[in-house]
Amino acid sequence: MQAQTHSSNRFYLVGFLAFFLLLTTVLLGLYLGTETRRQFGEIEASWAHSNGDVGQKGVWISSIRGYMGYGGIIHDFKNYVLRRDESYVERAEEQVRQFNAVVELYLSQTTDERERQALFALKNTIDEYAKNFAVAREGVRLRLTIAEVDTLVRVDDRAAEQALADLEEVWTDARLILTRRTFAAVHQGRALIGIGFISIVALVLAAGAIGVMLFFMFHDMGTTLKRLSRELTARRDAEASEKRLASVVEQSPTTIVITDTSAHILYANRRFRELTGWEEDEIEGRTPKFLQSGDTSTDTYDELRRALAEGQEWHGIFRNRKKDGSTYWAETRILPLMGPDGTVQNFIGIGEDITERRQAREQVARAQKLEAVGLLAGGIAHDFNNVLTTIVGAAHLAAMDAPEGSDLAGEIEQIEIAAKRAQSLVHGLLSFARREPGQAQPVNLCSVVQEVARLLRASLPPTVRIDICDAEDKVMVLADHTHLHQIVMNLARNAAEAIGAEDGRIRIRAKTAEATPEGMADRPDGWVSLSIEDNGPGMSSETRARLFDPFFTTKPLGKGSGLGLVVVAGLVEEMGGRIDVHSAPGEGARFVILLPGTTLAEAEGTLPGASAPAPRGRERILVVDDETEIAATWRRMLMRLGYRVEAYTSPRIAAEKLAADPGRVDLLVTDMVMPEISGEALANQARALRPDLPVIICTGYSPGAIEVDGLPPDILPKPVDPTHLAHRIRAALDGETGAASR
Repeated sequence: MQAQTHSSNRFYLVGFLAFFLLLTTVLLGLYLGTETRRQFGEIEASWAHSNGDVGQKGVWISSIRGYMGYGGIIHDFKNYVLRRDESYVERAEEQVRQFNAVVELYLSQTTDERERQALFALKNTIDEYAKNFAVAREGVRLRLTIAEVDTLVRVDDRAAEQALADLEEVWTDARLILTRRTFAAVHQGRALIGIGFISIVALVLAAGAIGVMLFFMFHDMGTTLKRLSRELTARRDAEASEKRLASVVEQSPTTIVITDTSAHILYANRRFRELTGWEEDEIEGRTPKFLQSGDTSTDTYDELRRALAEGQEWHGIFRNRKKDGSTYWAETRILPLMGPDGTVQNFIGIGEDITERRQAREQVARAQKLEAVGLLAGGIAHDFNNVLTTIVGAAHLAAMDAPEGSDLAGEIEQIEIAAKRAQSLVHGLLSFARREPGQAQPVNLCSVVQEVARLLRASLPPTVRIDICDAEDKVMVLADHTHLHQIVMNLARNAAEAIGAEDGRIRIRAKTAEATPEGMADRPDGWVSLSIEDNGPGMSSETRARLFDPFFTTKPLGKGSGLGLVVVAGLVEEMGGRIDVHSAPGEGARFVILLPGTTLAEAEGTLPGASAPAPRGRERILVVDDETEIAATWRRMLMRLGYRVEAYTSPRIAAEKLAADPGRVDLLVTDMVMPEISGEALANQARALRPDLPVIICTGYSPGAIEVDGLPPDILPKPVDPTHLAHRIRAALDGETGAASR
């Protein structure tokens, strides 16, 4: 009985202990579960608060700093005081409205007294600037100096700077508190888990009946830990993915710019900064307007804004301006970035630098223009030079009969000047198109300068003086005489046009270089320097950079072809020389041309110039030209010099006459391009009959080499100067054709 009672007591004791252990286990499990969930709730609440109110306040503070910083209200207002550009104060007024909206929204969402005091301090400072807009405008209207206006509108910004610092400090403290709460909760949760594990192990060892309850409790805790672990893993993966994406964007070969919905730049990648030359702190917060070069129409920008407002992508090409003032072409795509709610959150612009591609396309177009000019020059050269030949010949004949110093002689000289200017134009076109190569020979550069000066003086206003080298000087160059004439004429005429109606001076000098110029090769005969200088308005660096581009001109529409200096550069290069330009705005311009020199002895065998008297003779000359006016003019001129002349406009009839009596003529002078029989073919027929017959071929346009049997013919370009023709005829008749041929 006692044993039964003892057993019963032990049972009750064990039962009581089991009940006590079970109750303790249950209570302990409930406590640990509740505390664990509470700590995880604390973590979740801290995380939500960090990304909610505190995060939003960070956005507001960033916006306020943007309005207060570079490109903001104060910066634009000070720019208005300095530059007096109304656009700055208009932008500042708009930014004041946006600033007040952000501050009011911030005040409505905070009860922190320190934040509210800082916001009111910021608002008071901006209100002072807003009140000063009218004061600044009045000062500008009254034409006050910058210092006077600055004194009237000066505002003490220190309170605002301190207020902004206080806002950021409060925001930073809040973030720090939330972080500490999160870490404290995690730490306490870990401690609870450790205590629970030890207690449960002890209780399991003490009472197996509690094992099931511990199993469910651990299962619940394990599930929670797994969820937290998955969240932490997902967060790490998201951060890694974000870093990879940022790396791709930063290293992208295209320019990438991200803006907010107000077009203020939030981010620009490295390629954009390298291409434009702007630094990151100079770009952030600004709108892309600083890239505009002025070449894009307002319609294009209207279309862009309309497409983005409708949530559509826009594609187009901009010519943007770099920080250094140069420009580049960018093929650009701009598209809106949508948020989860379907609204536009940001805009992203992706651009590709296509400057080299456009330049290549422009070079192809320029080459096509050059080809068209070449075809045009070849088409008009022959006929136009025939017309000029008649004009020059008739003027020469008229000048022989006009009294020296009379008005008639002056008018005839003007006709010759106009004809020679037209001749220079045709030669320029042919040289530019590379259809008429020159032949280098010893030429006295001072004589060429004298010829050009004589032509220019008749057409320049009296306010422009020409100062040239002495006619007695002999500065010999190895070059084509006609091309030298074109070079000096083009540069001198450009200098005169630059001076205009103002008083001015053109100075032309030629001299032998004492030493080999820098960048040029050594030559036994040295180098010659030709300088053409004026005291006109000068040129900017941009104009100098494009001076020798085809079709580039600073003259008004219809006043210049843009080919003159291109021709000059091409001729100088063809002669083996170099041209340099020295000019600045307000300092005139100076062109220096380096040409290969030659010794005077080499030039002693050259023919006399056009200014020497025309030689006479009594030989028989056969003249053939399909232009009646040219044939008649040359016949009259040569007969005036004593020659016996037969002139024909039909090469076929001339060939028949020559075949009937090959010994009837002493010299054949023929045009090159004629119907039925060309000048080359006629010369070969004559040489077949008379191998020793001298031949002179005159041509307005020779597309290639002329091949004639026997002694090479003398080739003269049209229009031919009558005196020069007389010298060449005399040289051919005297057996000096080889020396005189060009």
